[in-house]
Amino acid sequence: MNNFDQEIAYEAAQKKVKKLKGFYIHLLVYLVVNIMIIYANYTNSNTNTPIFEFRNFSTAFWWGIGLLAHGFNVFSIDLIFGKDWEERKIRELMNREKEKKDYV
Repeated sequence: MNNFDQEIAYEAAQKKVKKLKGFYIHLLVYLVVNIMIIYANYTNSNTNTPIFEFRNFSTAFWWGIGLLAHGFNVFSIDLIFGKDWEERKIRELMNREKEKKDYV
């Protein structure tokens, strides 16, 4: 493996780590905020009101859908673009730039 390939591999790994870190931060914020919301709803509700009402968990539900989509994106469950698409596109663009420089 030459230096150029190592550099590309390093950048790809760095990008993956950044995406993972973003997901884990998103997950942590999701948990902390929703625990606080559920606790506040529980403590401010009537004593006869059950805790398992949709209004108590609606934020967690809708935000959870967004978190799930974020997780699909991070853990490479690509529904539209295949796993190799990004790598092929990068190489294609790099080859175009190289050809431009060769003509000059």
